[in-house]
Amino acid sequence: MKGQRIVIIGGGFGGIAAARRLEKRLPDHGSITLISAENHITYSPLLAEVAGAAVLPGHAVAPLRQMVRRTRVLMGEVEQVDLEGREIRCFGGDGPIEFDQLVLAPGRAANVDLLPGMAEHALPLKTPGDALHVRNRLIGNLERAEFEDDADRCHRLTTFAVIGGGASGVEVAGAIHDFLDRAHRYYQGTSAEDFRVVLLHDGPRILPELSEELGRYAERKMRARGIEIRTGCAARSVSAAGVELPDGEILRAGTVISTVGTRPHPLVEHMALPMEGGKIRVAADLAVPGHPGVWALGDCASIPNRLDGDRPCPPTAQFADRQGRWLADNLVARLRGGSTRPFAFEPLGQLASIGHHTAVAELHGWRFSGFVGWLLWRGVYLMKMPTLARKVRVFGEWNWNMLFPPDVARLSLRRTGEPAELD
Repeated sequence: MKGQRIVIIGGGFGGIAAARRLEKRLPDHGSITLISAENHITYSPLLAEVAGAAVLPGHAVAPLRQMVRRTRVLMGEVEQVDLEGREIRCFGGDGPIEFDQLVLAPGRAANVDLLPGMAEHALPLKTPGDALHVRNRLIGNLERAEFEDDADRCHRLTTFAVIGGGASGVEVAGAIHDFLDRAHRYYQGTSAEDFRVVLLHDGPRILPELSEELGRYAERKMRARGIEIRTGCAARSVSAAGVELPDGEILRAGTVISTVGTRPHPLVEHMALPMEGGKIRVAADLAVPGHPGVWALGDCASIPNRLDGDRPCPPTAQFADRQGRWLADNLVARLRGGSTRPFAFEPLGQLASIGHHTAVAELHGWRFSGFVGWLLWRGVYLMKMPTLARKVRVFGEWNWNMLFPPDVARLSLRRTGEPAELD
């Protein structure tokens, strides 16, 4: 097998898993290049905790360069992929990057135009920057409420609406409520009764990813703690006033967080590849039909799972990680003239934290809830955390947060000379 130039576009769970597996399987005379818009991987399960000021933004990421040994990591945005000429150009790059094998794993982008007004007035939760912005808005609104004499305006500032009752929406609603419950004593102009967290979900129950039993349990627990949950309630639009509901009611909220809606990555949209439901259609072995040497995985691809009746895989980190390793094995087998294998993976389970040291979990068919579920949630995600340094930091920060008061510092990114803003 002659030296192959393998380029991976995307530094998420799938892309980094493919790179690490290729390092083990590819001969030393082959090269691996990983191109990512950021030089780190984002550990998405911690974004809700960043938003709720329980974890610092830097602890929700891990540097890609510390996760690989001989992969060349390039931080940049891909401008163009020439499949015929076998080269890639990046914005601001000096020259093309040539490849023999191409792995596409750029993920999907947030669809901020899903609802009218969402782009202008709702906060997405896809990146550490998004999570930090939510944290700053949360704390900033509490600071503004201290100045406010008008009861209606104060009520709006201390109302937080979350659109989407999946795992991400449930976790961020629980994290925000936890923060407000512990932080209100530092704001003398408000009381615990002034704060309101509302979770909006268009389906019949929250957490559709889990069993109905666990979804109902999570809903009961969250309602008992004071979180308002409105199921069968699809938001119609978002404005400066708040969220318009199906019956025309305006839910007045100073902060609206959206955890719903994705769209194809711009790079994928402009490539002449077979598409299926806005995703790259791939064969069972993750190769792109009609394009030799091109592979795709993760959220950007529609991948049939042999162990699930060839239904498309869900867009979760555990699937992306397994797809990255599977793709690397198939790529090496193809280069050696061997046969590839259809992707087949039985998910390990699903977990979701609902706040107040409570979580729900399904692992290998077993169901857990309450404090036990919360311990499992923390244990599983801590084990999956990239790099030992991040594991130690996050473990320490979790314990610190349990023992000491919440951090109510607003982490402004304002530079010297720029006007102060609370929004």
